[in-house]
Amino acid sequence: MTDAATTAKESAMEKLSAVLDPELGVSIVDLGLVYGVEISPAGVATVSMTLTTIGCPLFSVIQKDIEDRLLELPEIEDVKIDLTFDPPWSPDRMTKETKIRLGFA
Repeated sequence: MTDAATTAKESAMEKLSAVLDPELGVSIVDLGLVYGVEISPAGVATVSMTLTTIGCPLFSVIQKDIEDRLLELPEIEDVKIDLTFDPPWSPDRMTKETKIRLGFA
């Protein structure tokens, strides 16, 4: 990966860290919902992620926030979300700080 691609990916992860789960008020990155982000040479950011539960009624809110934040980056022209439940989310994916905050540790 080139330095520019690494920087773009890091910038995208920073933006994703500002996206909060509307029910918990915690970053989707800290919750462990984001499995990864790739940015194509054409500027398409593909976010691989999951949800805490299948059929989360607030996914559209999270999706819009992801799109809005990533599109603030000059190198991103479009955003795709690859929603997967394999592997399924579990509290083990959360950061230590988030586990403590939410009472899992």
